[in-house]
Amino acid sequence: MGRLRSSGLLALVALACVAVPAAVGAAPLGTTAPAAATANAVTYTDSSGENAAAPDITTIVASNNDAGVISFRINIPNRAALTVDMLIAMEIDSDNNPATGSPDGTDYAIELLQGEVFLFKWDGGNFTRRAGDPPATSLIFSYQGGATITISAAELGNTKNLRFNTIVIAGLTTDPVTGDLDFTNATADVAPAVDAGLYTYEVKIGRATLNVRNFSTAPARPLAGKSFALRLQAARSDTGALVQGGRVTCVGRIGSARLAGTGRFVGRQAVCTFRIPAAAKGKTFRGTITIVFEGLKASRSYSRTIG
Repeated sequence: MGRLRSSGLLALVALACVAVPAAVGAAPLGTTAPAAATANAVTYTDSSGENAAAPDITTIVASNNDAGVISFRINIPNRAALTVDMLIAMEIDSDNNPATGSPDGTDYAIELLQGEVFLFKWDGGNFTRRAGDPPATSLIFSYQGGATITISAAELGNTKNLRFNTIVIAGLTTDPVTGDLDFTNATADVAPAVDAGLYTYEVKIGRATLNVRNFSTAPARPLAGKSFALRLQAARSDTGALVQGGRVTCVGRIGSARLAGTGRFVGRQAVCTFRIPAAAKGKTFRGTITIVFEGLKASRSYSRTIG
């Protein structure tokens, strides 16, 4: 079982303040209200320049896509690269309920340390993790002038409304014998400010659609007396998963006369097959193939002279 190396953001702030009080000094440290929002990206502004020696969070941008993947961009312009003496941690109240979880009301914690990022869950006494518990297959990070941490809402208890805070610490060392972190010379910045509550963020997911990924025919054009197929491949907009089931509807016409077709899935493609009459050469074939899956629909139409 693994435990959060940074056991509580406020405790870390207290340790950092002992070393360098200016790191989280008396100057107001931003606001818990978002400063700007575009689409579903929300920017939270923190005050800057409290201590030139400390990492300085200027803004945090939270956003999510229609697959429910949440991204936190933590801008730290005075730390261009992630160094081994740095630690970035977030505590997340995934159910937006301060009465549940840790004493701060948070349910999950994310810790980025020494090039690795981990997800922890409150177990009633501490933030802990075991192999695959909590699941964190979607958790990734990158760093360039600040950290970008990405995780699926599904791995944060299917959160819809969350609260969070962030701390960035530099100047850490590790005891070579015990492996414990040493905060003696550490400096830190926290957002939002201590005792200012947590930032709030709402996960917004648009209604899913089916997007056409590929459409083809076999053969290239309809031929009199031969079979002709329309093939359609579609994927969900929210997950990107290719549809492999559902209802396939086929509509065909030669001139004004209807032409029956049979529809089914073959692997990851919907296929409509028509038998072109032998006497139809020179006439126009018009066909439409439609996939209906969980109330979502994708279709493609086709028209060409029969050879």
